[in-house]
Amino acid sequence: MFKGKTKYLNYTKNLISLPGFLIFLSLSLACKDKNSSQEEIIFLNVSFDPTRELYSEVNRQFGEAWSKNHKSIITFQQSHGGSGKQARSVIDGLQADIVSLALSYDIDSIVEKSGLISKDWETKFPNNSSPYYSTVVFLVRKNNPKNIKDWDDLIKNSISIITPNPKTSGGARWNYLAAYAYAKEKSKSEEQAKDFINKLYKNTSVLDTGARASTTTFIQRSMGDVLITWENEALLALKESGKKNQEFEIIYPSLSIIAETPVAVVDSVVNKKKTQEVAKSYIEFLYSVDGQEIIAKNFLRPRNEVVLNKYRKQFPKIRMVSISELAGSWKDAQAKHFSDKGIFDQIYKK
Repeated sequence: MFKGKTKYLNYTKNLISLPGFLIFLSLSLACKDKNSSQEEIIFLNVSFDPTRELYSEVNRQFGEAWSKNHKSIITFQQSHGGSGKQARSVIDGLQADIVSLALSYDIDSIVEKSGLISKDWETKFPNNSSPYYSTVVFLVRKNNPKNIKDWDDLIKNSISIITPNPKTSGGARWNYLAAYAYAKEKSKSEEQAKDFINKLYKNTSVLDTGARASTTTFIQRSMGDVLITWENEALLALKESGKKNQEFEIIYPSLSIIAETPVAVVDSVVNKKKTQEVAKSYIEFLYSVDGQEIIAKNFLRPRNEVVLNKYRKQFPKIRMVSISELAGSWKDAQAKHFSDKGIFDQIYKK
């Protein structure tokens, strides 16, 4: 399950200071010939869990186009894990050319704690430097045996939930906030909304460190009745399980959240490596029609409306709130819900 087409290799030799970190190398198809005069560029994209398949395909197509028009070839390196942990790895010294993380707060953390990325990174590319987005859905087992239709069903006594840990996973924070948005709308007070979230996490069986780990727990380990997850992870699960022997179903709740997933150039690294042009072109490719098609084919929602409408059957319209509508900003949401002694800490200790 979720093996993908790219060959991944362990890349831990020089990363002893980053324990527990899984990093994978994806070699571009345009491998360097010993007799070739082309320069080799090593390019690292540090990303969050559910983008492995997306960037394998992006690297292949971008790498082929680059080598045709330049006197250099690119060897791509991919690093994937929980978004918060990935941000910390860059702060601690992982030499990423770009980061493509689950939420803007994680990139802002790199800015504030290391200065490796310019403060105005969100203005560098369209849509606040988010070339694609997703939303939060439920993945249930075949025929939906627990009859789960909306958030209210998740707090019933008989339900076992799988979702990642908001302290380490960006996707988990989106999951939490989607549930909180629903609870806030349905509740008469803040205390009632907190009580809803408390009941939801009381029903959570496993808190993995990242979204892909939670998918593995739900699918391969057959734990839980429902997986709260990215839409693209749920769609990938349907694809992998096959049309003839469909093992799962996607449930779209009545209210979810627009999960914007930004990208940024790590300025200090690209200036040192002299890979500014590659990094800028790579991100611009994500916004191109070809890049947006790859994004849609990998089940993330493209920004290009023409491409989005082309895949409308795959991406049904759903009512979504934004982070600004719900919390004001990611900094505010982080402080209120996920900081030490925030709401999540308060309810989880119970």
